Amino acid sequence: MTTIKGPAIFLAQFIGDTAPFNSLESICKWAAGLGYKGVQLPTNDARFIDLQKAAESKTYADEIKGIVNAAGLEITELSTHLQGQLVAVNPVYDSLFDAFAPEAYRNNPAARQRWAVQQLKYAAEASKNLGLNASVTFSGALLWPMVYPWPQRPAGIVDTGFDELAKRWKPILDVYEENGIDLCYELHPGEDLHDGITFEIFLDKVGHHKRANILYDPSHFVLQCLDYLEFIDIYHERIKMFHVKDAEFNPTGRQGVYGGYQNWVDRAGRFRSLGDGQVDFKGIFSKLTQYDFKGWAVLEWECALKHPEDGAREGATFIKDHIIRVTERAFDDFAASGSDEAFNRKTLGI
Repeated sequence: MTTIKGPAIFLAQFIGDTAPFNSLESICKWAAGLGYKGVQLPTNDARFIDLQKAAESKTYADEIKGIVNAAGLEITELSTHLQGQLVAVNPVYDSLFDAFAPEAYRNNPAARQRWAVQQLKYAAEASKNLGLNASVTFSGALLWPMVYPWPQRPAGIVDTGFDELAKRWKPILDVYEENGIDLCYELHPGEDLHDGITFEIFLDKVGHHKRANILYDPSHFVLQCLDYLEFIDIYHERIKMFHVKDAEFNPTGRQGVYGGYQNWVDRAGRFRSLGDGQVDFKGIFSKLTQYDFKGWAVLEWECALKHPEDGAREGATFIKDHIIRVTERAFDDFAASGSDEAFNRKTLGI
């Protein structure tokens, strides 16, 4: 077994225009001061990392790594959530997702998708230059508007949608294989890959590609009423990344999973700061340790109530206290009798 690495923090929700959140150097010093050991980097803001440059220049990648290391931190993984979303977009969401791409690619879905695919490929190469072994993304969605089967779905449309999703992602996964990087899909509502079943369908379509893996985030499973502990039992071989994120689901006589179009504060299911929700993190850390998870425990902070800086400060301690330092020996070794084959046979009467 391996002791999970951490605590680490995903920087996406903290980046801003004021110090210390407006440069890689200052935000790393801030994170280190809270007790974090690693940072997960979003790749859509060139102030923190120029993704293309990191893919094409080992020297530049070493400079980025040096800035992080100088603060006493490691880069855990790169994130391409926003770019991955644009690999597959149902036309109903075209205008809403245009903001995820540079202005030059807006109002042009085909050009926007080509840009996104190239971004994913850059992330594989940049990850290799940074000495990483995994990266996280979203799958995008062609079928999400049909997640509820009304109106009745046209026959075969789910199969067609996953065929196309696999067609778009298989060449990207091949680039990750060439660079020795696991591409981990965060299974997330709004994406075609949002639970175990949809991941299995996709996995079949891409020929069980060894680089198609999972970022495990229990918060999204709480909001789907999915058994997030059994999920680890089923998919642990594909879980290569871990977001430590809390959530709660409190249905009422007025609303449930779908939330009644309410904002986050008023939804039955909502994300919470670590320790304020309902996720059984003792169970999760125990199962991941049992299955020899070798990655990082990374805080992803989202909460409709608490200030982000308080969530970040509390999160470092919360994760540290949940990491299990694995034992080097069996607890009952003191009672070992010692034996050999002859002794064993005698004991069994054979």
